[in-house]
Amino acid sequence: MPKGTNQKLKLYRLAQIMLENTDDEHYITMPEIMEELGKYEVTADRKTIYADLRDLSVLGIEVEGEPIGNRYHYRVVNRPFELPELKLLVDSIQSSKFITEKKTNTLIKKLEKLVSKYDAQRLQRQVYVSGRIKTMNESIYYTVDAIHNAISENKKIKFQYFQWNVKKEMELRHGGAWYHISPWGLSWDDENYYMIGYDTEAQLIKHYRVDKMLHIRMSDESREGREHFKKLDMADYAKKSFGMFRGKETSVKMLVNNSLAGVIIDRFGDDSGR
Repeated sequence: MPKGTNQKLKLYRLAQIMLENTDDEHYITMPEIMEELGKYEVTADRKTIYADLRDLSVLGIEVEGEPIGNRYHYRVVNRPFELPELKLLVDSIQSSKFITEKKTNTLIKKLEKLVSKYDAQRLQRQVYVSGRIKTMNESIYYTVDAIHNAISENKKIKFQYFQWNVKKEMELRHGGAWYHISPWGLSWDDENYYMIGYDTEAQLIKHYRVDKMLHIRMSDESREGREHFKKLDMADYAKKSFGMFRGKETSVKMLVNNSLAGVIIDRFGDDSGR
């Protein structure tokens, strides 16, 4: 790359250096900044770098200088995400059964770019993906996006639905027939992602495992079933659809050992509205 081009990237390289090399516990000095810029064949004097550090605030990168010993040390502060927040996101991604192992690793790598190289190492230390139960459907992310688009455009969708057979092979249900459904929402239940929609032919509200939906397409037809969803509390629907299997709603009484009180409250709540 021509030297002049490298100089034009000076502010970008400076931002990259500050974001990768500093955090709440790690600082960088002016000589170290100049050395790092030199690795990209970018030259700058102290005065210019001081001005550039101030200019980074325009990009949303706040740099703080602190005198330590006989030198000023610099670091990035107030990042969009704190390390504990990113750890929480990493944990959620790891435990999500519907996210494949490949996509899990890709997403975690992207999250690591939001922190310094030191904090990225701390995130890596808690990554244990291999061996977890994960979906094998790599297209699920595009399926979710297609469902959101259809809801936004007020359109029906059509798709094929599969199940696993004893040979661990995908087997299309109903001989590969296409399902024509009006999507109205997405719900998370027991580590699985479901689409909740209206089946006009059956005149029923139904739900489908998103990771088992294939070849999803948006239809030209407008959605139907609005009147049913106006009076439907989506969260309540998911809560009552035990295991997300459709069936008749029935009130029951259960006799359980007192030691299971915590398990029952965790599943059904404590009637306090929390």
